[in-house]
Parts: sequence; structure tokens; C-alpha cells
Amino acid sequence: MSTTPPIHDVVPLREATKVWFKISLQTFGGPAGQIAVMQRTLVDEHRWIGERRFLHALSYCMLLPGPEAQQLAIYIGWLLNGGAGGLIAGTLFVLPGFIALLGLSAIYVAFGESAVITALFVGLAAAVLAIVTQAVIKVAKRALRHWSMVVLAVAAFLALAVFGLPFPAVILAAGLTGWIIGRLRPEILSPPVKDAAKDGPAPLISDYALHHTRPSWRRAAVILGIGVPLWLGPIAVAFALTGADSIYTQQGLFFSGTALVTFGGAYAVLAYVAQQAVETYGWLAPGEMVRGLALAETTPGPLIMVVQFVAFLGAFRDPGTLDPWTAAMLASLLTTWVTFVPCFLFIFLGAPHVERLRGNKSLSAALTGITAAVVGVIANLAVYFAAHTLFATTTAWNWGPVHLDLPEASSLQPGALLLTIAAIVMIFLLRWSVLRTLGVCAAAGLALGLLT
Repeated sequence: MSTTPPIHDVVPLREATKVWFKISLQTFGGPAGQIAVMQRTLVDEHRWIGERRFLHALSYCMLLPGPEAQQLAIYIGWLLNGGAGGLIAGTLFVLPGFIALLGLSAIYVAFGESAVITALFVGLAAAVLAIVTQAVIKVAKRALRHWSMVVLAVAAFLALAVFGLPFPAVILAAGLTGWIIGRLRPEILSPPVKDAAKDGPAPLISDYALHHTRPSWRRAAVILGIGVPLWLGPIAVAFALTGADSIYTQQGLFFSGTALVTFGGAYAVLAYVAQQAVETYGWLAPGEMVRGLALAETTPGPLIMVVQFVAFLGAFRDPGTLDPWTAAMLASLLTTWVTFVPCFLFIFLGAPHVERLRGNKSLSAALTGITAAVVGVIANLAVYFAAHTLFATTTAWNWGPVHLDLPEASSLQPGALLLTIAAIVMIFLLRWSVLRTLGVCAAAGLALGLLT
């Protein structure tokens, strides 16, 4: 039977803020690594939210455009501490990455590519691979309770990794399959009877508690009335002060548009961003998008943050009447703002509806199917990340409907492989914390880079 928690913070806001800040410093490796860190911290260690509730929220975020891991942080922050909690969680999720990539962009403009940064990334990437592997195993154990869910996860992985199907199509197909299974065999989707004591104390937000916020047209109108002007207001200011043809107005309009179509994470839209930034607008030189992506990989936070690098270089090279460094800073702030503000709107508007519909058997069945597919999605991201971490080069191989990105065996990087094995030992055998593993691997990568 559902119960309604009291209308106050589930945990003290100050304590939650400290934990979100700690999480924000560990969010390397794209959405797979970020989801792994949140699951480990919020579900396993602090027991603030139940596993099924966590996966339910993740399934909803997978349906939205934008970085699903940041949206998941906003959602859980909202569950724990209301609107203030969602704002803090979502902001902290991107703030360290924004500051770090701002510094790296400045270093790139001033000094070019840095060997030190590359060496650090080798170590961090090795740790992330181990963390992501642990996440895939944990989520699979808890989400794939029936062979049909295993088939769905494998199908999602093959659809993305082998056949290159569009991410939205895969997620929608998974939701439809889950709905059909729920109609034909509802007992398959029923949660197993489980002794919660095996995992530790009961979570503060149980899998069945009902959030107190009720969706309403008035609430939606207030959120839109405040949120949309906040989102698009800076573009209007840029237009009024610099004109329609200025780089600030162009970047604001372009990246606010891409924020609404980034289904499937950053990788799904970066090719389009790269083409427009290089060929249409001339913000980057050919090949610089790859360098920006490499820099973004070294920083915590969503990988879509690479758009900040694009904006920084574009404005630095075409500052108008401003100082180039000032122009680059303003463009970075504007682009980051219009990229991430919609994430808060999507969650604050949709989460109360999703909470109320958790008891709807048809929707729950569809989201259960999406949750199973999420296992395949995370596994696909892990394989992609591993191929580009352990090997220096990959080759595209196409045969009919099959589209593979195969690593070249001769380009295997022994140092990266050695560090990955060490990271796996730290995580699985020594059971080290994420921060400790990241720190040791980063130091080892730096030492290995200096030696070689």
C-alpha cells in the first residue's frame, strides 16, 4: 500500500548538498559512469532511495532529450528536498565540469594540447571502465529478473552497438515490448518478494512511497512562466546588445535548439554539432571537435559539456568589440546555460506526473521494459568507452545493416590496459571507494605518461 511522506526534506538539505558535491567530483566517463556513481552512493551506501525507485526515475529520464544522468540527479534531488534539492543537485552535477573545461579550453587556446592532461585522462579512463563494469553488473542483477528482460537488454545492446539504430527508436521499442509483456504476462514484471535486510537498512524513500507534490495545470503554468524566460532571456539580451548576426546570438539559438534534440546522450548529437560548428559557422577548425571531446572526457559531468569548448573557441576567434578572453568566457556561460536549463524544466514539469503514474500498470510495464533496455544501453556505452580507451584507433566496418566501430589490434595501448586491470582489482577485489580508485589511477596515469 502506498504511503505519502511528510512535506519536508527527507534528509537535511545541507547533508544532501555535501553528498551531491561529492558525487559531482566523481562523474567521469559519461552517463554510464555517472549513473554508476549515483547508484553506488544514493542506493547502496546512504540508502536514501530504493533500487526500483532509482531505476523508475532513470527510465523516465531516458525518454527525455538532454543528459539523462544530470536529469536523474535533478529528479532524485527533487524527491529528497523538493525544488531546492533539484536545483542544487542539477547545478552541482555540471558545475565542476564547467569550471574544469573552462580552464582546459583556456589552456588549449594559449598552449595547445597538453601531454599532462592526456596522461591524466589515461588513468581516469581506466578507473571509469572498472566503475562502469561494476554498474552494468549491479543494474543487470536487479533489473533483469526474467529471461525476457535479459533478451530485451541484449536486443537493445545489439540494436545500438551492431546495427546503429537511433536511440529514441530503441527506447520506444523497449517500452512497447514491456507494455505488451505486461498485458500478456503481468506476473513476469511483478517484483520478487525480497528480504530488504540483505541489502541493509530500508531506504528513506521506499520503492512504493508516493511523493506529496500533485501535478496541476497551475503548477505547470508557474514553472513554464518562470523557466522559459530564464532559459531564453540571455539570448534575448545578446540579441538586443549585439544583434542577430553576432556570434553570441548565433550560439545561443543553435545550442538552445540542440538541447531539445539530444536524445541518446552526447554521442548521438556531437556529429551534427561538429558539422555545423566547422562547416556552417566556422567556430572550429577541422579536427578540433575531437580534441574538445578528449578534453571533455577528462572532466566530470555530462559529455555534452563539450559544447562549451566549441563556444569558447568560436567567441575567442570572433569576439566582436569585446576582449577575446571576455568574449570566450561569456560565450561559454551562455552556451552552458541554454544547454542545461531545459533539463530542470523537463524534470520539474514531468516528475510529479511520473510519480502519480507509478501505480499505473501499463506505464509501469512500459518503464520496466525501458529499464531492461537501459542495461543494454549502459553496456553499449561501456564497450564504446573501452574501445576508445584501450586502443588508439578504431575503424568503421559496414556490411549491410551491420555498422561496427572496431578497434585496431595493433593500436592497443599497454599502459591503458595495465591501469584498467589495476582499477578492476581495486574496485572488485580490494573494494576501494570510487574517489580513491580515481585518485590512484590518475596519479598512476600521470606517472606512466611522464616515464614514457
